[in-house]
Amino acid sequence: MTDSTTPDMLSRPDGQSLAFHHTAGFSPGVIFCSGFMSDMEGTKALALEKAMTGLHRSYTRFDYLGHGQSTGLFTDGTISRWTDDALAILDNCTAGPQIIVGSSMGGWIGLRMAELRPERITGFVGIAAAPDFTTRMWEDMPEEGKKAIEETGQWDQPSEYSDEPYVITRKLLDDGPRNFLLNGKINVTCPVHLLQGMKDDSVPWQTALQIQEALMSDDVTVSLVKNGDHRLSEADDLTRLILATERISSKG
Repeated sequence: MTDSTTPDMLSRPDGQSLAFHHTAGFSPGVIFCSGFMSDMEGTKALALEKAMTGLHRSYTRFDYLGHGQSTGLFTDGTISRWTDDALAILDNCTAGPQIIVGSSMGGWIGLRMAELRPERITGFVGIAAAPDFTTRMWEDMPEEGKKAIEETGQWDQPSEYSDEPYVITRKLLDDGPRNFLLNGKINVTCPVHLLQGMKDDSVPWQTALQIQEALMSDDVTVSLVKNGDHRLSEADDLTRLILATERISSKG
């Protein structure tokens, strides 16, 4: 398995570099797209890597611009830019058909990837997939946050998952609508499995049903986890994720 401490780096046209780990193996491969302010060293990304490489399946994980071990500033990131990063990893670091596994924001990005590279993406697994979350981010923002966005262009929102605040920028909010998925049909026809906790306080569990309804695919499974939270990183959750991923992979 790849040494998790020394990632490979993919150069981008603007001089930035994306950190990634790729393990060769059987096709279809699996690519993990992490969430907002998360990275490729998270519990789910590593557990899935161990399982997929144990099955000799190709596996790739990476960090977006300004995340983890990649270069650049987090505050320069948008959904469009991070989607471009994910597509660059897909195009340059993998071969053949791929299954996207997207967590939270990575679910939004993964669905955009499936729309933009239908010939490469043969399945999608969402973990609390959060398309269009920038709308809810603004609607739920307290007045002091909106004032900070208007006056300074960003707001540091306290995070319950980290000592570091969630940095929300005007750039991120303004870019969001360019990538919205739930305002029409989602042009994804590959098999999809959505995992969603019903005690998720970041993404309402009904979002998974909205995604299912919007998807053009006829092969969509939604698994609602009664006591599941947003992270879905408990042992049972990880088992559920691994089984869902291998099930989707077997169709590819």
